[in-house]
Amino acid sequence: MSEGNKKLEEILLTRLLRLNATVQGLVTGVVVGLVIFVATNWLILKEAIGPEDELPVGPHLALLGQYFIGYQVTFFGSLVGFVYGFACGFAAGYLISTMYNWLVERKEGEISPRS
Repeated sequence: MSEGNKKLEEILLTRLLRLNATVQGLVTGVVVGLVIFVATNWLILKEAIGPEDELPVGPHLALLGQYFIGYQVTFFGSLVGFVYGFACGFAAGYLISTMYNWLVERKEGEISPRS
């Protein structure tokens, strides 16, 4: 393999290892927000179809209200939960991608010093 091809392959591999933190944050935020939204509305629909017992709707999911102010197991609460889930998911995805990119840059510096 020639020196030019090896250098090109190294550059390509380095570029592929980087993550776009903003996109990762958006995707993670949307997924987490949708999970909370769907889970809340699933419990609401399940209760509307026919209550199986006298327990309150979604007692475990209602505990999110301890962390997400304004969240309840209602349709409005599912919208509030989506917003909180998006914010937390975005922060987590962005932070993970940023840390990953930082580790890749450190590893790259150990393997081959920049010229």
